[in-house]
Amino acid sequence: MSLVSTVTIPTTPAAATTQAIPAIDWQIDTLDLDAYLRRVGLPAEPPSAQALSALHEAHVRTIPFENIDVILGRTPSLELADIAAKLVHRQRGGYCFEHGLLFAAVLERLGYEVRRCVARVGFAKPDAPATHLMLLTRVGGDRFLVDVGFGSGLLTPLPLTDGASTDHGGWPFRLRRDDRFWLLEKPVDGAWRVEHGFDETPQRPIDYVVGNHFVATHSRSPFTRRLVVQRKDRGHVRKLTGRGYQVEYADGRPTEARTVTADKLEDVLRSLDIVVDGDDLARLRQVYAGEE
Repeated sequence: MSLVSTVTIPTTPAAATTQAIPAIDWQIDTLDLDAYLRRVGLPAEPPSAQALSALHEAHVRTIPFENIDVILGRTPSLELADIAAKLVHRQRGGYCFEHGLLFAAVLERLGYEVRRCVARVGFAKPDAPATHLMLLTRVGGDRFLVDVGFGSGLLTPLPLTDGASTDHGGWPFRLRRDDRFWLLEKPVDGAWRVEHGFDETPQRPIDYVVGNHFVATHSRSPFTRRLVVQRKDRGHVRKLTGRGYQVEYADGRPTEARTVTADKLEDVLRSLDIVVDGDDLARLRQVYAGEE
């Protein structure tokens, strides 16, 4: 029997009128919850703000953000069983659609209310597509932005409150309300910069299929042009972007940077907790060498 998501999370009085969420089968019963919890190293706990925070951080610190399948010419599957096979049962990661759909299923299986939404990265740009999957959830009387698939973004949930600002491994983020939109911001060069913006409209599976197709195939997508791997932890972020490997520190230490050649790619990926081997590794090296 399939578990069907019919959750409605009420909006705040200032928000736009809530639309009814149709009954949608997100296939959450296909998830091996015990295997996921072993992957992130946590036990199952009843819903609470503390448990949600611990689970969010464990996910971000354990499962990498990466676009290897896209670089290999594949559009990542958004079937939950396929996502779990890759992110839970193999030593791989994924990007926002994979992370978000997996984490939403985990939360619902644990008893949380979840709304699957979409954000527009580079919100102020007129041509910025709405292609970032993020989640809203409620614990008791409090609501949170849950965003495990934003690369080096949130480490823990951010309270869905105008002006809320919290620390994320040494980097602050805040939410600001602008009419019906929520804007996620971080400080850059002494000023708050918008990272992405979203409203509370619930999405359907087909919405993510459309966005995933754009992100995985379009020439304007940042993920079709170069390899992107990110690992966030407390105090530092490790990144492989194209040929450049960087370690950024929250305490202001200088960024460590070096160039990675194709023959060193496997070692660097393994240091980022990603295992690619066989034909995929050979093909990835070939494509990666073309970036050099």
